[in-house]
Amino acid sequence: MIKLISNFIGYIGIVVIVWGVILSLSKLFYFEFLRFKGNNILNKVKVLRQELGMYLLLGLEILIAADVISTITEPTFNELGKLGGIVAIRTAINYFLEKEIQGIQ
Repeated sequence: MIKLISNFIGYIGIVVIVWGVILSLSKLFYFEFLRFKGNNILNKVKVLRQELGMYLLLGLEILIAADVISTITEPTFNELGKLGGIVAIRTAINYFLEKEIQGIQ
């Protein structure tokens, strides 16, 4: 049952990331259309990058939660090591994404 919950939460994280990419791409296409009409879109693209970064951060946090929950089912040292590695990598990605988002502002 816990494995099913973990998988469901993991899928939610994936959906959040995919949804953010879809929204960002649709806005990007619209902004490019505006650019061809002669509008300045630089500020709009900066906001778009921030929005995409926020979706990525949220999705990664949800995926970390799913990994933590899945480790509850098999708390072996091997699984704990894998979880530690995954959390470390995703935390580093979150850190640099957040720095990037702050740099855009």
